[in-house]
Amino acid sequence: MKRSTKTGIFSLLVLCSVAACTKEEAQSASTDAGSSGAPSAVAPASVSSVSSAPSVIVYKDPNCGCCSKWVEYMKNNGFNVTAIDTSDVAGVKAKYGIGPELQSCHTAIIGDYAVEGHVNAEEIHRMLKEKPAIAGLAVPGMPTGSPGMEGAIREKYDILTFDRAGKTTVYAQR
Repeated sequence: MKRSTKTGIFSLLVLCSVAACTKEEAQSASTDAGSSGAPSAVAPASVSSVSSAPSVIVYKDPNCGCCSKWVEYMKNNGFNVTAIDTSDVAGVKAKYGIGPELQSCHTAIIGDYAVEGHVNAEEIHRMLKEKPAIAGLAVPGMPTGSPGMEGAIREKYDILTFDRAGKTTVYAQR
C-alpha cells in the first residue's frame, strides 16, 4: 500500500472509531490501493452527525446507577457524552457554582453551561439553541420519572436556570 493510502485509511479509522463503524467500512470508504490513495469523498453518514453532536462531560460517582442511565439517555438523544467517574463530585459542583439547593447526583458540562442532575435532553437542546445568559440548568434532587430515574411513579418537577450569583428561575416544568 502507498503511504498516502495508509494515511487515508488511518484517518478514516479514527473517524469511524468515533462513529463505531468497522475497519472494512472504513476501507470501503477509501479508494482502493491501485488508485491515487486519496480517501473517498464519501464517509459513513454517522461521522458527520457525531461531529456535530454537542459534547457533554459528565462528572459522576462510579457507583451511581441513575447517573449511568442518564449518560445513556443523553447519548440516545443526540449528545456526544464522556463520563468521568470521580469521588469528588462535590468539588466539581463547587467549581461551577452549583449551590446545595440545586444539587443532584451528577454534574455535566456542555460548552459554557453546567447541567446539574436529571435534566431532560429537550430542554438542554433548547438552552443550546437559545443561548440564555445563565450558568446552567438544574433539576435538584432526584425526582422519580426524570431521565435516568424512570419508574412506575412520575413526580412533577421544575427545571431551573441558575446564574453564578445563585439566582434561579423556572425554565420548564415536567
